[in-house]
Amino acid sequence: MSSGPAATETDIGAVRSAAHQAAELIASLPRLILEARRAAASVFHGLHGRRRAGPGENFWQYRRFVAGEPASRVDWRRSARDDLLYVREREWEAARTIWIWPDRSPSMVFASSLVQETKRDRALVLALALGELLVRGGERVGIPGAMRPTASRAVIDRMTDAIIHAVGEPQSLPPAFTPGPREEVVLLGDLWSPTPQVVGTIANLSISGAGGHVVQIVDPAEESFPYSGRIEFLEPEGAGSITVGRAEAWAADYTYRVARHRSLIRAETARRDWSFAVHRTDRPASELLLALHARMGSSHDVLAHRRRNMVTTTVVEDAA
Repeated sequence: MSSGPAATETDIGAVRSAAHQAAELIASLPRLILEARRAAASVFHGLHGRRRAGPGENFWQYRRFVAGEPASRVDWRRSARDDLLYVREREWEAARTIWIWPDRSPSMVFASSLVQETKRDRALVLALALGELLVRGGERVGIPGAMRPTASRAVIDRMTDAIIHAVGEPQSLPPAFTPGPREEVVLLGDLWSPTPQVVGTIANLSISGAGGHVVQIVDPAEESFPYSGRIEFLEPEGAGSITVGRAEAWAADYTYRVARHRSLIRAETARRDWSFAVHRTDRPASELLLALHARMGSSHDVLAHRRRNMVTTTVVEDAA
C-alpha cells in the first residue's frame, strides 16, 4: 500500500508553531479566566441590566398614555391618583443572541515593552468577561464557527473549551455567517487586515439588519510608533520583514495610514448603525466593558426603532 507524500519542512514547522501557540494559550487560560471574572464582577456591580419594555410577565414601569393608543391599555388604578393617564409596561423577557469574535491570529500575540499583556490575551479577557455579563443579563452568547449560542451560567467554561478545540488556524476576522436581524455581533481584534477585508466583513455581517460593535485592540506602541534608528519590522502573518535605516522617518506616514484605515472602518460602522472604539492594552479591561455594555443597550434601541420604521413603511405602502 502506497503512502501519501512526505510532509515538507514548511508543513512540519507550521504544525509545531500551531501546537506551541495552543500550548501557550492553554497555559494562560486559568489566569485569563480569573481576570475575566474579576472584570465582569467589577462592571456588573451597580448595573441594573439592559431592561426594556416588551412582552413578559414582570412589571417594569408606568409611562404616560399616548393619544391614539387603545383605551384598554390604561391602568385606571394608577391613573386615579392624579389627573394624568398611565400605561403599565412589562419587562421584555425574550433572550437575544450576541456573537462574540475574539481575534487570536498571530498579529495579536504582540506586547511591547510598554505593557505586560498581549493583544490576544486582552481580547480573550474581554470576550469571556462580556460573555459572563451578557448571560447574567439573560442573553445568549455564541462564538462564530466555534460555539453555538448558549445561556449557560458556565458560559466562560464553554467559551474557553470552544476556543481551545477550534478547528483550523486562528483567523483575524470571523468566518462568513449571517446573524439574525435581532442579533448583535462584537468584533474584538487589532483589525490590521487590509481595509477592504475589514469593511467587507462588517457589511456582510450587517446585511440582515443585525447590530454590531467593532473594537480595535492595540498595543500603545502601535499608537505612538516609538521607534528610531535601524529597526527590523517583522510581519507576524507570513508577509515577511523589512529593515528600516531611520525608523523615525516613517512615523508621519505610519500615523496617516492608521488614521485613514480607521476612518474608513468608522465610516462603515456609522453607515450600518454599528459602534466603533479603539482600546489600548495599557487601559483597564473594565473600562471598555462598561462602555461596550452601555453601547449594546443603545444598539438594541436603534434596531428596534429601525424595525418599527420598516413596519410603518410597509403598512403605508400597502395602504397606498
